[in-house]
Amino acid sequence: MIKRKIQFYLLVIFCLVIISCQKEKFTTSGDFKLQFSTDTVSFDTIFTSIGSVTQRFTVKNPGKYSVRISRIFLAGGEKSPFRLNINGVGGNEDHDVTISSGDSIYIFAEVTVDPTGQNNPMIIKDSIVFELNGNIQDVNLTAFGQDVHLYKDDVLTTQHWENDKPYLIYNSILVGSSETLTIDPGCRIYFHKGASLFVKGTLYVKGTFEEPVKLLGDRLEKDYADAPGQWGAWKVLEDKSKYIYGGIHFLKGSKDNTIDYAVIKNANKGIQLDSIGVSSNPVLVLSNSRIENMTLNCIDARTTKLKAFNCIFANSGSYSVALCFGGNYEFDHCTVANYFRLNNRKEPALILNNYYTYGSTVYAYDLTKAYFANCIIYGSMDNEIALDNVEGAQFNYRFQNCLLKANSSVFSKDPAFLGSIFNKDPLFTDISKNDCSIDSLSPAKNVGDRNIAIQFPTDLNNYSRFADEGPDLGALEWKPSGKKKE
Repeated sequence: MIKRKIQFYLLVIFCLVIISCQKEKFTTSGDFKLQFSTDTVSFDTIFTSIGSVTQRFTVKNPGKYSVRISRIFLAGGEKSPFRLNINGVGGNEDHDVTISSGDSIYIFAEVTVDPTGQNNPMIIKDSIVFELNGNIQDVNLTAFGQDVHLYKDDVLTTQHWENDKPYLIYNSILVGSSETLTIDPGCRIYFHKGASLFVKGTLYVKGTFEEPVKLLGDRLEKDYADAPGQWGAWKVLEDKSKYIYGGIHFLKGSKDNTIDYAVIKNANKGIQLDSIGVSSNPVLVLSNSRIENMTLNCIDARTTKLKAFNCIFANSGSYSVALCFGGNYEFDHCTVANYFRLNNRKEPALILNNYYTYGSTVYAYDLTKAYFANCIIYGSMDNEIALDNVEGAQFNYRFQNCLLKANSSVFSKDPAFLGSIFNKDPLFTDISKNDCSIDSLSPAKNVGDRNIAIQFPTDLNNYSRFADEGPDLGALEWKPSGKKKE
């Protein structure tokens, strides 16, 4: 019995040795074709001097035998702006690359665009060439590159940004005390991860309906179009927690700021305002603007003075609008819509607060005014309004002719909620796409206070609020399909 087992094992070993000694068979046909997972690797707009995201594709051997690719290389050679990693080996060229039958290898590609001084997008092309059995195949590489104004750790003196080419901000910048930054209509301002615009002086964002100013993250791939958390500075505190700054952060002493017709998207936090300022004017007048897709807040205002009208604050992971530690606030014809889907949001869309707790000490601050008129405040939670106050400081608020998602059994009896509608779906067109326009059957239609609306006769889309029976609530007036603006 033992002898038979030994003979069996010897036979198995002999067979394995014979198999291992057999020569690997390679296809030599000139008609053989590799299979690629794509015929073109495309990169969205790449800023000059800044590397791209890495793209990848697979090269498969669909044949019965192994193949030996004699050469893989970039057609553009050493001057190519593209860079390769061939199956885990860095370098723009490799030789005698073997792929077994039915197996695949990965090719990774990146691109860096050199500054050219031109203001229009550039198309950069190259190809990856595969030589096999005297035959040639290739995969195209395409990128769109653009020159930018690059700012990195800069403290700005008074200056004017014109709409000639995009602005790219690395590692945050600061508008110095007593200095002014003016941004022209149509400017595109891109922020790298971890970057913010801090303002100690004054900021003028002068967008128009036709040419809004856009402040976005610098990831321009389609998958990042509505992804929060792409930009905004932070610091790590002693307890290892993170303090998140605003993407646009107005520091103590900043004054007389205006932002008109701006689109601010995809940051950790949209706008933060610290302290009441140094003049009787609002620290910020925010108008005709959209602040969307924030990890935390669209607006974080602290003991400050803010006036906003014709604005949309949509989809954030915490309070969309946080008005804390007292202050003075006015919102007219604004839409606050929070249907954030990336986490289980616990905070309502709006909070009003008049105190701050540090350790066991409570510091109270006067909320002299929190006024909302002809607004919509709605979202996916049962209650989207929090009133959080302590005694010993003013806590003055008023909601006039608003549509609210809130505890109607409490708030409907509060005289500060004058003429407001509770818990009726505003029928937004498509909140998943941040489309906060309302349906023709919306309860927000034609119920706005005319005396308020006449101060803001056109909506965020520059359409008349008096084109039908009456002004609508929120930032966007309903208009019949295909009807031109007035």
